[in-house]
Amino acid sequence: MKIKYRNICAAALAVAAAAALPAMAQSYPTKPVRLYVGFAPGGGTDIMARTVAAKLSESMKQQFIVENRPGANANLAAKLAAEAPADGYTLLFMSVAHIMSKPVYKNLGYDIERDLTPITIVSSVPNVLAANPTLPARTVKEVIALAKAKPGELTYASSGVASPEHFAGELFRMMTKTNLLMVPYKGGGPIAIDLVSGHVMTSFSTMPPIIPHIRSGRVRAVAVTTEKRAAVLPDVPTISETVPGYAMSTWYGAVAPARTPRDVVVRLNQEMLKALQLPDVKERLASLGAEIVGSSIEDTAKIFRTDLEKFTRVAKEANIRAE
Repeated sequence: MKIKYRNICAAALAVAAAAALPAMAQSYPTKPVRLYVGFAPGGGTDIMARTVAAKLSESMKQQFIVENRPGANANLAAKLAAEAPADGYTLLFMSVAHIMSKPVYKNLGYDIERDLTPITIVSSVPNVLAANPTLPARTVKEVIALAKAKPGELTYASSGVASPEHFAGELFRMMTKTNLLMVPYKGGGPIAIDLVSGHVMTSFSTMPPIIPHIRSGRVRAVAVTTEKRAAVLPDVPTISETVPGYAMSTWYGAVAPARTPRDVVVRLNQEMLKALQLPDVKERLASLGAEIVGSSIEDTAKIFRTDLEKFTRVAKEANIRAE
């Protein structure tokens, strides 16, 4: 389950290409733009969306307003975006969770490939196997032993069925032959709060919402889910050091309703790529353990297709299903 994304540093090209855009894209936007997020405030998707939206508001001279619409495991926001007018004034800031949902849910009310058009992948982050400090297990090996000693009793938090945390947890369960109990939440922010308080003992959290609590010592980082150690947590081992072959990461990106004018989508892509090259954005994302991606529209569509094939296989093997 190795995930590689080509880092496209196209800011200079984007500036040059902008001059050739049709008049419609040059004048867009003429009013505020709504940016739906399907998770509660404080999670990884929300943090990334607000970072990008702030820069788009500056560069495009209109407000990009982040609107959190958690529900149906982030699919409510996606459905709202899919049904919105295709004029560029309603966007969805999504994560890989929206790709994961397609093979899991029988009736989402929208189709990620048919009803939404890619803009870009913004960034990619590791997930972290994190634990409340009172958990009597400090290593992956000890977590496995504890889970086997108390089958069905060790809880892990996720942002709901078919979320990145859920897929990371189910992959761990499959590969270690353990029985963990998944507890659903509405985003990474609420997960972090309950992990700190001890209402849930572990999580496979995305990096941005959990890393401040790791740094403060209120949460223990047991391992990261990527094949290589994370630069922001260099002393934290990978799960694959104990469970060979285990690998998982989470990406964040933006989409627009299908049939949004191509020149508007191109303009949004270019502006997001420029934002990702700003020093303060680079510093902000790096501090959260995020790797900037900045993909083209075409490469984003390829990532969607590749990940849909991959997570369809994982969902089938792990028997991840939802009504």
